[in-house]
Amino acid sequence: MARPTQSDFFKEDAQPNLFEAGETPTYRPSIDSVRAHLQFILAETKAAQSLPRNQASLYRTIFPQMTLWLPEGEAAQLRLAFEKEMERLKAA
Repeated sequence: MARPTQSDFFKEDAQPNLFEAGETPTYRPSIDSVRAHLQFILAETKAAQSLPRNQASLYRTIFPQMTLWLPEGEAAQLRLAFEKEMERLKAA
């Protein structure tokens, strides 16, 4: 006979199912931090006379993706300004 303070190990569902699909946590960045990071990248590209190929490739990848967190109008303006600067650097 089990003691009242001891749990019953043979009871059904005594252990949770480790393989059940639980709620997946989602990440939501701060829009202000995204905006600040995008402005930093844009300012860096505006000030640059040239960018190393790997840095330019990284920026071309992450900048459009990061703008997806912003309202569409603001995102479109930032992407346009960024592409303008990247074209200027490419021509240099």
